[in-house]
Amino acid sequence: MGDRVRRDPSGGGTVFAAIRRSKPYGVVRDVAYRMYERRVGQSLPTDVVPRHVGVILDGNRRWAREMGLPDVNRGHQRGADKISDLLQWSVEAGVEVVTLWLLSTDNLNRPARELEPLLQIIENTVRKLAADGWHVKPVGALDLLPDKTARVLKDAGEATSDAPGLIVNVAVGYGGRREIADAVRSLLLEQAGRGTSIEELAEVLDVEHIAEHLYTRGQPDPDLVIRTSGEQRLSGFMLWQSAHSEFYFCEVHWPDFRKVDFLRALRSYAARHRRFGS
Repeated sequence: MGDRVRRDPSGGGTVFAAIRRSKPYGVVRDVAYRMYERRVGQSLPTDVVPRHVGVILDGNRRWAREMGLPDVNRGHQRGADKISDLLQWSVEAGVEVVTLWLLSTDNLNRPARELEPLLQIIENTVRKLAADGWHVKPVGALDLLPDKTARVLKDAGEATSDAPGLIVNVAVGYGGRREIADAVRSLLLEQAGRGTSIEELAEVLDVEHIAEHLYTRGQPDPDLVIRTSGEQRLSGFMLWQSAHSEFYFCEVHWPDFRKVDFLRALRSYAARHRRFGS
């Protein structure tokens, strides 16, 4: 509801709304938030930190609509602006890899009037990540993307391949089923190049053979997957890699995702007992 409170004869609702909009109220709210954020951060165990966190950045369009913005790309831009904060929080927590799902293969079917500005936002975001010194790794079916977008992703990956610290997977044109199909295709082509027959490959084929051809090969699988905006499904995100992941579903839309929301996700992860089927 925000500040839209029901007006009563005494004018109390109007007064309360005015108080909420006032500067002193905002100051008190911010101080209380920082205190709570500090308390949550201090309660986190330092020895139980996910190495790899996958994030489904959901709710940008809904945020824009709820804010009364006629252009949903305002929501996409607000969400893009939030990414740098997330990466800094991840570094502070000791996370080694973050995968950001920026655009799915299904998203490529959106109308051009929405898709083209979104691709531009993604391109600018990836350029900024590279300029800021993050180790950017594109993950997705780049052949499905416009040439310009694919080139931006490839250039960012090449320019930052030796960057130290946090690895930032940018999943653009990404779909979990497509990734598995691409991995199998790559494996078959590799083995064919070595002269291996289908029958010979079938006799020795193991899950590790496919894992070695995934977009994220060489990286740890995500320990924690976060999805914002209240949806409780993966929608095809890292289907292979998330077999043993912990999931955290957050009600807040991605543009409003705060550090305390991230810390709560880490706290929830730390409280779980991961048995891996044993």
